[in-house]
Amino acid sequence: MNAIIKNSVASGSVKAIPSKSYAHRVLICDFLSGKEIRKEFDGFTSKDILATADCLQNLKDGKTVLDAGESGSTLRFLLVLLSALGGEYTVLGHGKLMERPNEELINALQIHGMEITSGEKITLKGKLTSGEFRLKGDISSQYVSGLLMALPLLDGDSEIVLTTPLSSKAYVDITIQVLSSYGIKIDKTTSGYKVYGNQTYIGGCQVEGDWSNMAFFLVLGALSEKGITVSGLNLKSIQSDKNIMAILALFGANINIYKDQITVKKDKTRPFTVCMDECPDLVPIVAVLGAFANGNTIIREVQRLRLKESDRITSTIQMLNAFGITATSDGKMIEIVGGTPSGGTVSSFNDHRIVMASAVMGLIASGTTTILDSQAVTKSYPTFFEDYSSVGGKVSES
Repeated sequence: MNAIIKNSVASGSVKAIPSKSYAHRVLICDFLSGKEIRKEFDGFTSKDILATADCLQNLKDGKTVLDAGESGSTLRFLLVLLSALGGEYTVLGHGKLMERPNEELINALQIHGMEITSGEKITLKGKLTSGEFRLKGDISSQYVSGLLMALPLLDGDSEIVLTTPLSSKAYVDITIQVLSSYGIKIDKTTSGYKVYGNQTYIGGCQVEGDWSNMAFFLVLGALSEKGITVSGLNLKSIQSDKNIMAILALFGANINIYKDQITVKKDKTRPFTVCMDECPDLVPIVAVLGAFANGNTIIREVQRLRLKESDRITSTIQMLNAFGITATSDGKMIEIVGGTPSGGTVSSFNDHRIVMASAVMGLIASGTTTILDSQAVTKSYPTFFEDYSSVGGKVSES
């Protein structure tokens, strides 16, 4: 499916969808506490959430071949969970999932008793043993989160030792917060985390609104004279993508907060410099702000973007170029020359965040925009275009 976007006036309100980061973790903790596996949260689901839910239900039903879809969280969390449970399993993946880095995690699991082969699929055999797990912290925080959820099942205590600084630490903080609500104790150490064995999962956790996905509508508000209101976000959340609020302030947006309602309107359009190491998923939509800024914007610490659903350095720059905006990168930062975007044809690279960022940009840009393979939004936000249309977005399919 291709989406055809026409310039329009955006205004209205949107309710936040449930956080995918919380949902993955709650699903696994529910499974480990013996609860029924949910496929929806507040009536919402997505391909990534379904991937985790289906794998856990199949595992509960005794199946040993599990399909992680295109979800990196599902795959990495499963690798550790299956190892801790013990047995023989095969994990499948689609799209670019099996090309994403897992070697560091697999090596750590192999040191602790697992036989693992990887390629187009991953096979596991054995039973994980407790002890010291040494791994780099700057590849994926999902490695650490997976271990934190699975190691409490083992007989002995374990320690996670990070040999490099931890990137995207807030995602690990979310894991620890969710684990605490299920009665699981984790201690922070000078080099990582202490995880106690023989623990039992009891309790539950509420799933917050998703700052990552609602950032697209908050940015749309910052580019709109009438503004957009987003409700249902936790203003005290530890989600790293809450950083969008600080970035909007740098841009000069008019921000008004009343209870859980955030209203953002266009005001100033200042260029800015920002480091994205803790919130890399925001880069495509932050780049849209840079495209409309009155000057040059610099987005730093983007090197890990090459390891996402697409090479998001390349896909973000090509998205901007399609709108007539100049952008360059040295591999560590993206520099954007702000201007007056005009509609064009954008490749989504089958990346949900590129689709949503392009849709926001296309609504404000002059002319008509075509987003190729726009169905990629179903990975995280299948109702995106419905919400987009409700606030004035003009979209049709081709």
